[in-house]
Amino acid sequence: MLASQPRAIIALVKTKTALAAAALTLVLAPAARVGSPFLFEDITPAAGIRFRGENGATADKLILETMGSGLGWLDYDGDGRLDLVFVNGGGRPGSAAAKTDRLALYRNDGNGRFADVTGRARLNGSFDTYGLGVAAADYDNDGDTDFLLTGYPRSVLFRNNGDGTFTDMTARAANLNQGELATSAGWFDYDRDGRLDLLIANYVSDFSWDRAIYCGEKRPGYRAYCHPDVYKGASPRLYRNLGDGRFEDVTARAKVLNREGKGLGVALADFNDDGWPDIFVANDGVRNFLYWNRGNGEFEEAGVMAGVGFSEDGEAEAGMGVDAADVDGDLRPDLYVTHLDFELNRLYANLGGEAFADRTRGAGLSRATYFYSGFGVKLADFDNSGRRHILIANGHILDNIHLFKSEVAYREPMVLLENDGTGKFRDASGEAGEIFQRKLVGRGLAVADFDDDGRLDFAASQNFGPPLLARNAGRVGRWIKLRLEGTGASNRDAIGARVVVTAGGRQQAAEVVGGSSYCSAQDLRLHIGLGAAERLERIEVRWPSGRRETFRNVEANRVLRLVEGAAP
Repeated sequence: MLASQPRAIIALVKTKTALAAAALTLVLAPAARVGSPFLFEDITPAAGIRFRGENGATADKLILETMGSGLGWLDYDGDGRLDLVFVNGGGRPGSAAAKTDRLALYRNDGNGRFADVTGRARLNGSFDTYGLGVAAADYDNDGDTDFLLTGYPRSVLFRNNGDGTFTDMTARAANLNQGELATSAGWFDYDRDGRLDLLIANYVSDFSWDRAIYCGEKRPGYRAYCHPDVYKGASPRLYRNLGDGRFEDVTARAKVLNREGKGLGVALADFNDDGWPDIFVANDGVRNFLYWNRGNGEFEEAGVMAGVGFSEDGEAEAGMGVDAADVDGDLRPDLYVTHLDFELNRLYANLGGEAFADRTRGAGLSRATYFYSGFGVKLADFDNSGRRHILIANGHILDNIHLFKSEVAYREPMVLLENDGTGKFRDASGEAGEIFQRKLVGRGLAVADFDDDGRLDFAASQNFGPPLLARNAGRVGRWIKLRLEGTGASNRDAIGARVVVTAGGRQQAAEVVGGSSYCSAQDLRLHIGLGAAERLERIEVRWPSGRRETFRNVEANRVLRLVEGAAP
């Protein structure tokens, strides 16, 4: 999220000269494909969602104001329908600008409408923080979904009481991450003891409400938000779940401590297929981190060695959002990282053997996002073709960016990139509905089939303004949705479980991931498109405990609950 500085403007002049010819190509719109399956409809007002994001912008141009808050899907009341929680920045706690609640919880009524139950759930108030992100999971294995609110200067842990209300358990949890500027977070069982642990990305270590640094030119309208280089880095934090409501900071002991980070995005997945979940942190302006879980309570940071620390050009870019999933069909989770304008969002292909390769250009991903600043991102099968496409929420960080870059706007459209199954992507935004023509200050992005019709929908947040709830109305193939439930040695949400499905003679892999996108929580159910296949020959599950089970001869187009130990 590199903001404007004199050196950045000098670099821009050089870039314009070097890329002049390329820029002419980049502005050409891709040809629409006849009979596109993609179509999304805005149902935000019709669904009864009245939330509005507030960033509390001030004349001091504090870097926190540029970041924007996320949102998340969770079934808080256990009725089988996914509800929505929105996070708000709202300005400095205690100030006149901070009158808004930091959270807004909307209950899915099952008829296409959502009801605001924030007060009823006891989630109204400021909680003495500037809200940024949400991470949802059943951390105490009691069957009810809890969640963490990240922000500055404190993060807040909410336990689900099972009666439609939540309780602030932060003090009981040993005041997780207090004093930090926390962004994205994710739940995972790094030590495989059956309890969900917590990884929190932190942005900078020396931000303060009272430290208003002046950046940009000293003439009216040209003051700018500061480059993150002005601030010191901050380490991600790893908290081990002790099982009694308390968490222990094991960042140093687990060898995760690294104060060079400026974390904005987190992806938690088993990248080397050894049964132990790993950590990827997308950093802003410094190299990305990839921590291999060595299965002994310790991690080994090897982002550069693995090929994901920098771009293929050897540059540290403005890592903001990230997702992990298999996009090339080799059953290994790949990485996609979003960046600032005049950089390329990066696709890192997982080669196996703890190595990745930057395949951005070869996959045809250089053009569609070049002038945009990407935040939330999801790799998902929106047409149930058996291929994962790329959906990105875009929006610049500088409200006066037009003064510095004529090609770039503050408000930007979302982008949908179609995976054609041959290792290439194409921009399908122009044929996916009017939503993709709108200009937003996009930030969080969360994907889920909230109405259980077999088509993946999405919700996106803005740094300042209303969110977007988009219903998928496109033409889709067959599908299966898997709700995994761990027992015994596995966590109840089965986060970390790996599934390989075989349908129509083709295999696909998916993992229950507890952290991805930007500051947002995803549906923990696995949605897998099956194309024309009417049945699944096999569903092979490797549970977080390491137990392996196979379920056979499953009918398509259904939500299927799989319980560990229940395979016939």
